[in-house]
Amino acid sequence: MAEQRKKGRAFRTLQRIFPFLRWFRGYTVSHLQADFFAGLTVALVLIPQSMAYAQLAGLPAYYGLYAAFLPPVIAVLFGSSHQLATGPVAIVSLMTAATLEPLATAGSQEFVAYAILLALMVGLFQLVLGVLRLGLIVNLLSHPVVTGFTNAAVLIIATSQLAPLFGVSVDAGEHHYQIVMSVIKAAIEYTHWPTFALGVVAFGLMVGLKRLNPRIPYVVVAAVSATVISYLMGFERKVTTPLDRIGPASVKETIQRYNSNLAEVEKNAAIRVQLVDKINAAKRSHSPQSIEVVKLRHALAILNLQTEGVKEEARSGRRQLRRQFFEGVEQADGTLRFARQGQTNPESKLDEQRWRIEVGEGRLDESAITLTGGGAVVGHIPAGLPRLSIPKIDFSAIANLAVMAMIIALIGFMEAISIAKAMAARTGQSLDPNQELIGQGLANIIGSLGQSYPVSGSFSRSAVNLQAGAVTGLSSVFSSGMVVLALLFLTPLLYHLPQSVLAAIIMMAVLSLVNVRGVVHHWRAQRGCGVIAVITFVSTLVFAPDLDKGILIGVVLTVSLFLLKNMKPHIAILSKHSDGAYRSAERHGLEICHRIAVIRFNGSLFFASVSYLEEAILERVATMPEVKHILIVGNGINEMDASGEEMLSKLVDRLREAGYELSMSGLNEVVLDVMKRTGLYNKMGRDNFYPNVATAVSAICSAPNECSRAANCPLRYVRFKVPLPT
Repeated sequence: MAEQRKKGRAFRTLQRIFPFLRWFRGYTVSHLQADFFAGLTVALVLIPQSMAYAQLAGLPAYYGLYAAFLPPVIAVLFGSSHQLATGPVAIVSLMTAATLEPLATAGSQEFVAYAILLALMVGLFQLVLGVLRLGLIVNLLSHPVVTGFTNAAVLIIATSQLAPLFGVSVDAGEHHYQIVMSVIKAAIEYTHWPTFALGVVAFGLMVGLKRLNPRIPYVVVAAVSATVISYLMGFERKVTTPLDRIGPASVKETIQRYNSNLAEVEKNAAIRVQLVDKINAAKRSHSPQSIEVVKLRHALAILNLQTEGVKEEARSGRRQLRRQFFEGVEQADGTLRFARQGQTNPESKLDEQRWRIEVGEGRLDESAITLTGGGAVVGHIPAGLPRLSIPKIDFSAIANLAVMAMIIALIGFMEAISIAKAMAARTGQSLDPNQELIGQGLANIIGSLGQSYPVSGSFSRSAVNLQAGAVTGLSSVFSSGMVVLALLFLTPLLYHLPQSVLAAIIMMAVLSLVNVRGVVHHWRAQRGCGVIAVITFVSTLVFAPDLDKGILIGVVLTVSLFLLKNMKPHIAILSKHSDGAYRSAERHGLEICHRIAVIRFNGSLFFASVSYLEEAILERVATMPEVKHILIVGNGINEMDASGEEMLSKLVDRLREAGYELSMSGLNEVVLDVMKRTGLYNKMGRDNFYPNVATAVSAICSAPNECSRAANCPLRYVRFKVPLPT
């Protein structure tokens, strides 16, 4: 018997370390079939959606597949929810892009390296919280803050996809609304209509199929249909040509000047690094205020101003090149020369295609200028699984990423746990938030080893997983297996998937995150919460892409509202109501007893609220000249600190010296223990403590000379200020 108990304890310990062992209790072949088909269904949504979210994060599309490979398996193996589908999600992808944008150019090798490092940092933070059982820390992000942030993020995500939807390119701006305005201006000047049409058709197809039958893999249908159309119509049209085959000469000058500006920016960046090193060395060898340090800082400031001027020239050059359109003139040898549109010889043989120079953020190769006459597609995806490696640790980058890593960790976990709780309510499954933190943390950590960026639980894919009949986490294992097959064998088929369709997939996905009712609900529950939700919403939009500012403003407002409410808790004079309870006399129009003041204090007695209670009691005493006894109803006093106890002790002395008696009712054991340890309980006298208001009123009113009109006292008989009509 003892041996069996020992084995039972050992198995329960194993289950705590490896939660997935619980899956196989009573597992059957029918369960396996259900998990397989649920996993297949989720994978059909996961593959195109993950590629779209990678684009939103500023990464090449195939990094979305990398994030859909290891993280879903790890999260479900070590989490507590059986149906939660982890992987790339919209809000975390947006926050990843916003976090990394100041550090590197989107899509560059440095940007990718920082994204992988960010995933590692997010995972470590979540894992530490889970191991230390600190899941409650997510309560720092109140529901009004999350609601306001989420609604703002939906708008930011949707508008961030306007550029690929219209087929235009614009530079990043200091604020998101500036980028949106630039996109609108660019779209008015030029829209690639085939790109726009494919995006709109894909969006309409997804909406229609979802309404027809949510079980239809509408994302896959739209993606496959668009890819086939793109391939058949030759949607992507690109040619590469030397610069000397593009005219007029002013175009060549613009490109050369643009390249020269970027080369100068790179040169200044290297000089800046040297200056920073010299400043740090001068600080060590001299004082931070030394002449040497001041001179170096002055040189650095001048360099920064020069660099900003050169960057502006480069941006101007990019805008010029993007606005120019060319026509291909066929030569005798079958090759093309390109002339600015409208400047070709009428007798020239044209290829009837409108060409644009493809201009990214980097320098243009003058020996191989790329011109495009079609739309943007996903392009080449490396075949095979991602290489497993430890992320490159950059300590200077870690310092810049730390705050946003914590915010992403909390926001991502809140999204995941909210989804998991909703599903657990339907399935009856037990859920452990701290175990879920461990699962999400390990998913991000191990995912970073497989070149993944930060991930979280997905609402849409989790809903699909549940609707498809998933029984255990094996469904997520099967989903990841499908991603592996796609990486190994299907990458050539994804080449022609239009970027505008990925934009439509993102827009379709974020529609489910719109929660206007949540803001209205917060407003109705408490106006302060509604105001916080609205201010967080507006702040997030205004400061985007600096999303952390919107969240931090919301958190500061939440904490401020909490402190304000606790510094000035609600206080009411009570009298007897017709339902037999003691209620606020002011709210219900009741008369009050002029000899006994029954004061209800709805808050804890701590350093921030003690003065308010004292002032409120003394004010009541001053406005009620006949009062002889004060009863504090303390059912709402949950705790008392040293400041609260000291104030109450002094208040007892002041009131007794003035000829007043003080009693308390409804105090809990925690507060009474504090009063007993400090001697305040004995000082007031045990006869002045009552279990409830009714007992206290009965005892006080029965005492001689306490109540002058005991026969019709408002504390014993219901008396309204205005008599009710007969």
